[in-house]
Amino acid sequence: MTNNDSNDSEERFHHLLRTGTALLKEGKASDALPYLKEAHSLDSDNFDAAFNLSGALILTGKFSKAVPILERLSEREPNNAMVWTNLGAAYLGNPVLAVSRHQKKAISAFKRALEIDPEATSVAYNIGLIYRDRDETEKAIYWFREAVKADPRDQDAQRILARLTAEEE
Repeated sequence: MTNNDSNDSEERFHHLLRTGTALLKEGKASDALPYLKEAHSLDSDNFDAAFNLSGALILTGKFSKAVPILERLSEREPNNAMVWTNLGAAYLGNPVLAVSRHQKKAISAFKRALEIDPEATSVAYNIGLIYRDRDETEKAIYWFREAVKADPRDQDAQRILARLTAEEE
């Protein structure tokens, strides 16, 4: 490969990554996916390409395709709370369809995110939802209380917490 080819390839990678990332930020995950897939195929070691691709996969419901990407990132970046948060979401998949094994893996990943960043956005809330879906009310109440502590303005967490505590009485 000539130096020009290398520069062209690098420019193409950066163009794809920028375009895919911009679309992802605009909430257009489906549109971002082909750009991010190609960027990741050109440089699978690039953190941003891998992380943004995994996010687009999760947002488009392709949870199982995001898992291996995020597992590799969690090995490379074990102290990155966002990687663990996304890994939890990928393990869980569609919460309505999630089986116990996936719920447990998601809880572990979410808890790891909270170990790294105790105020990681929505993580305690997500754990609370899983425990609620598992009919483990005491654990759900604990995690919704943690969610409200992390974000006192979270009205959804407050509403679910109030309903669960009323059911417990």
